[in-house]
Amino acid sequence: MTEIVGNILDAANGGETKTKIMYFAFLSYGQLKEYLSILIENNLVEYLDGASKFKTTEKGLNFLKMHNEIGELLQTTITNN
Repeated sequence: MTEIVGNILDAANGGETKTKIMYFAFLSYGQLKEYLSILIENNLVEYLDGASKFKTTEKGLNFLKMHNEIGELLQTTITNN
């Protein structure tokens, strides 16, 4: 699940439409709606009314940064073992 959230936040970084996010994160429309609802509720993504786009918030960018750092740590651990 965190991988999907990371993909959505990455795709929405800077503002993006539902369709582009859906293709980037490899989700169905129903799945995307569910995830976006949760992400908006938790202030990780915001909806830009005028542009009809979704944008990753500052909190979302912090989550994405931590998610990527953990992924790098895991890769390093796996590579070293």
